[in-house]
Amino acid sequence: MGAHSAIWQGYVDSSLMGSGQFDKAGILAADFSGLEAGSPGFELSQEDINTLAAAFTSSDNAFANGFSIGGEKFVTIKADERSLYGKKGKTGAIVVRASACTMIAHHGESAQTTNAATVVENLVDYINNPQ
Repeated sequence: MGAHSAIWQGYVDSSLMGSGQFDKAGILAADFSGLEAGSPGFELSQEDINTLAAAFTSSDNAFANGFSIGGEKFVTIKADERSLYGKKGKTGAIVVRASACTMIAHHGESAQTTNAATVVENLVDYINNPQ
């Protein structure tokens, strides 16, 4: 855990968890090598990481197989080279790739996926192009 991890943890704590939209969140290394930061209890297994990598590699794969976070399986509702949105009942997951990392955020039943997605997408835009 280097200085970079402290910055990522700040994004998790203030920008993602601080938005009030999410019940857990984390930041994955850009090369999918492992978790850089996370909220308490946020875990990502190698299997989870593999499903995310596969989903970003092929949107067809994402729609056919879904993806998992923390061992929870999500049905893919959006998949492209930047963004992956998933639903499980009324909960959801938003995964967005930035140039330097991949943001992962999980929302509970009270949040709307579209509102939750906006928070993550805007944060990734900011990380990609800090003013």
